[in-house]
Amino acid sequence: MKTKLNLSLIRSSAFVLAFGAVVFVSGYKIGQFRATGKTDSSIVKQFISSPTSEAAKGADFTRFWEVWKKLENSYVDTKALDYQKMTWGAIRGLAQSMGDPYTQYLPPQENKQAEEDLSGSFGGVGIELGYKDGNLAVVAPLSKTPADRAGVKAGDLIVKIKDEAKKIDLDTRDMAITDAVAHIRGEKGTQVILNLYRDGIQKPFDVTLTREEIVVPSVELTFVKKDGKNVAHLKLNRFGGRTDTEWGQKIAEIVANNPAGVVLDMRNNPGGYLDGAVYVASEFMKSGVVVQQQGRASTETYEVNRKGNLTDMPLTVLVNGGSASASEIVAGALQDNKRAKILGEKSFGKGTVQEVQDMSDGSSLHVTVAKFLLPSGRWIHKEGITPDLEVKPDEKNPENDVQLDKAVETVLSK
Repeated sequence: MKTKLNLSLIRSSAFVLAFGAVVFVSGYKIGQFRATGKTDSSIVKQFISSPTSEAAKGADFTRFWEVWKKLENSYVDTKALDYQKMTWGAIRGLAQSMGDPYTQYLPPQENKQAEEDLSGSFGGVGIELGYKDGNLAVVAPLSKTPADRAGVKAGDLIVKIKDEAKKIDLDTRDMAITDAVAHIRGEKGTQVILNLYRDGIQKPFDVTLTREEIVVPSVELTFVKKDGKNVAHLKLNRFGGRTDTEWGQKIAEIVANNPAGVVLDMRNNPGGYLDGAVYVASEFMKSGVVVQQQGRASTETYEVNRKGNLTDMPLTVLVNGGSASASEIVAGALQDNKRAKILGEKSFGKGTVQEVQDMSDGSSLHVTVAKFLLPSGRWIHKEGITPDLEVKPDEKNPENDVQLDKAVETVLSK
């Protein structure tokens, strides 16, 4: 079973949340009763199972059905009374009532969209989304995508989303990530306008992006030559479905070339599978704790779980404000175990674990089930990982990768 630590709401395990399933079943039955003309609330209520805990037995569905019937009887556009969508909306509200932006219910189409994200191939503009102080934010612009080329930066707040073709001009306040993804994505060649707010700039500004097919490799490898020595630049973009295979291929290439050191570059890596983070960290560590998962009743410790190929090779790690979740686990484990120096900028700061619980209709519930703690016991949620050596990018000349240059210099000095 894969446990998720991702801002993009990707796949994981298969369980059924009893209460959510109850709401779905009752909604399905309501649709059937509407078709037969039987709409009496007492008939509908018999399909609501008893709450599963003592604390929930005081739940009163009277207002729910009262609002449902008033909408049904009064709403001006009867064609908009889609009972399936109304039920999904009710379940979504149930999940959002936790006050946690990462606990969300995804109807089937949005759930399918999340699966496409994990596959590494999708249509859009190349932005990983998350939240910053409760506001919709850019976690990371993906390299060589429309967003990246337009200068969108990690940490930018998305204030509005505009699309003339879709006839939308929406404020993102309280907008779910899944809704934002649905609005930002579209057919290749069409345009979407994002109104962004960036620290240091007084007013929000518009960025017009033309959508294209986004294909994101999980792992990329190049070799940088300095002072007559080769350094492997290992770029890890995400912890997804293709990561293990691509990772193994690149590691084999590194071993074959026997470089003087490795720079593990996780800048703008938004995260992914927890077991992927343990797998990657184990490539560089001989032993030790990688991460601790602290749940409601117990704490589970994940240690190095295999013999890595690069445990003795000099290593430096690059992170920035777009490095989140699983990438923070790897960076934190290597930092706490004194295996590598961390360079760059403070990471995003997401320290919670989401479990994806699949429903029978193709929808899913993403539930925050635990915190993750680094080996030292640190919880970096909203704090991020502070690099051992802070290196800011060259804003005036982005093509000049001063962070990578410093990382190469550092790894060769070991």
